[in-house]
Amino acid sequence: MTSIPHFTGDASPYGGGDPYADYRTADFPFTHLVDLADRRLGAGVVAANDEFFAERENLLRPEPAEFDPERFGHKGKIMDGWETRRRRGAGAEEPHPTDADHDWALVRLGAPGVVRGLIVDTAHFRGNYPQSVSVEAASVPGSPSPDDLLGPDVKWTTLVPRTAVGGHAANGFAVDAGRRFTHLRVNQHPDGGIARLRVHGEVAPDPAWLAALGTFDVVALENGGEVEDASDRFYSPATNTIAPGRSRKMDDGWETRRRRDKGNDWIRYRLAEQSEIRAVEIDTAYLKGNAAGWAEISVSDGEDGRTSVLLPRTRLQPDTNHRFVLPEPVRGTHVRIDIFPDGGISRLRLFGSLTEEGAARLAARHDALGG
Repeated sequence: MTSIPHFTGDASPYGGGDPYADYRTADFPFTHLVDLADRRLGAGVVAANDEFFAERENLLRPEPAEFDPERFGHKGKIMDGWETRRRRGAGAEEPHPTDADHDWALVRLGAPGVVRGLIVDTAHFRGNYPQSVSVEAASVPGSPSPDDLLGPDVKWTTLVPRTAVGGHAANGFAVDAGRRFTHLRVNQHPDGGIARLRVHGEVAPDPAWLAALGTFDVVALENGGEVEDASDRFYSPATNTIAPGRSRKMDDGWETRRRRDKGNDWIRYRLAEQSEIRAVEIDTAYLKGNAAGWAEISVSDGEDGRTSVLLPRTRLQPDTNHRFVLPEPVRGTHVRIDIFPDGGISRLRLFGSLTEEGAARLAARHDALGG
């Protein structure tokens, strides 16, 4: 893996114009993976010790942070992020905070999983960002309260040791913990503001939950499905097609650029595990003049398995949810949807259940990741 750029120090004061003109960022090697802290998956910032200037919930807003130089409230400048008050020492003789003083926020991941990379984004926090950050993770079953998470029995694993960060920058960190986590504790030392948090990784679903469901969407993000590759990501990411819920606007789906050749666009998916698929939904919600004209779905069993047609080339209608019941279950681990010639779809749903072999492999992985 190539080294990840590291930013430190203040950014220049805002001087007008585009506030992102001097924003420091880079291409990080893990951003193609799902954001486990996506609000659409059910993520939330469940507690913080301080949010005097700006609310903790801003950390997980899906859109980039905005900056309004004229926006002030009765507490001061209103920032689009999580910002705490300035820490002070014990008294006049010791006015500075101690080295151990810090602020924290507890984040519930939307889907438990293996974290591969983090971005602590300090966009627009130019001189009021934390001096350093650290991130810890824990695996706690059920729906623990903040008090539960802060209890003495919870084991926290360090994902990012205390590291200096830069203002007005995307501070990226590769993670190699190799375990399944449900919650994070984000620490800023000693205080300051963070605009956004992104937690990229792989969903690791609970096999017992999927077994209880029986029939479920075997390609959905929250159930462990994954986009492996796509022909085009020009307007929006292919991962949107397996996000929870129906699309609520055009860019909440997958749309490709206009083709000027005789080819077609496609997405390849890995299912939660080997499954028997019984029904298909292809939704083109909010894609009206740019929906795909036709779609075809093929399935394969294993990385090098033989490919067969799951759904033959079928005409699609704009802004419509199309449902297909298969004449008999089709077994596979990978699926590809081809759209013709271009355009987009908003969601793909594949309803089925795990095979005995798939369930056994998923349970073994769950145990290997710490349950």
